[in-house]
Amino acid sequence: MSVVFDSDDLERTEEFLSKSYAPMRIGSGGRDAGAHITRVASDSVSADQLDLHFEMSYDVSPLGRICLCDIETGTIEDHQAAGWPHPADFGPGDLFSFAPPDRPYSGRICRARYIITMLDPDVLARVAGVEKPVELLDHNPLSAAVAQHLRGAITYVRDQVLAAPDIAEHPLLVSTATQHLAAAVLAAFPTTALDERAGTDLDAHPRALRRAVAFIEANPERDLTATELAQAAGVSARAVQLAFRRHLDTTPMAYLRRVRLDHARAELRAATLGETTVTQVAARWGYTRPSAFTAHYRAAYGELPSQALQDTGFSA
Repeated sequence: MSVVFDSDDLERTEEFLSKSYAPMRIGSGGRDAGAHITRVASDSVSADQLDLHFEMSYDVSPLGRICLCDIETGTIEDHQAAGWPHPADFGPGDLFSFAPPDRPYSGRICRARYIITMLDPDVLARVAGVEKPVELLDHNPLSAAVAQHLRGAITYVRDQVLAAPDIAEHPLLVSTATQHLAAAVLAAFPTTALDERAGTDLDAHPRALRRAVAFIEANPERDLTATELAQAAGVSARAVQLAFRRHLDTTPMAYLRRVRLDHARAELRAATLGETTVTQVAARWGYTRPSAFTAHYRAAYGELPSQALQDTGFSA
């Protein structure tokens, strides 16, 4: 999506900004309110270039997105997000985070040309490999070098992906570029992601695995979810995944499937020919397609399920 907005009417500018970002109130002490805005966007990321030829105050509701600002000319003054101890001023060359996604902010833009980049927080969490939302612990980048790298990632996503029609219409290409941008954000700012990853790594211990395994083996007939396994193990869902990978070289769902297959095999061996069918047993253990049951059973035991039942195939 590409949009160009031009206006010298403050009300129209407020309406456009409210629709593009979040509900806000803006004001100006002068008559001149010229604004030129270009926007390119996908579902998960947007990049806007704003050129405001006047002094504009703003009071903005939470954006729900990671919001980065890169100032080319002019200044942003008295900017303060909820929870900041003091307002801050920014000028040309400054690249910073406007506000946490869940907090309102206010300030004043003084005849500035700047770029706003907004990113879905879920993308940041996926790239970081954590379950909880990732929080930026400071509104300033860690160094000038990482800020410059982030600026390059923003420029690439804006100019080479979102603004290029032949590229923007390919979801996989947009998704890859967006993840690259998210990785640059994670590298540029101190975040909560590292602490959560470290905690997850420590939580993936044998005790958590034993609790998850015991829960699976006690409840193989239930439609278990990752959340239930995590609660039973007393750790995060990601820690459960890591524990199964690290100690058993498998996944929780693959382990659950094998336990169910073991129960199905025992049931087939104990069944009376003519009274029980493979199809019935497969359905009881979560298989709606007998062909899938046969494939998994043969891979696990090197025989057909019908051999355990002394049958020649599926019967209804």
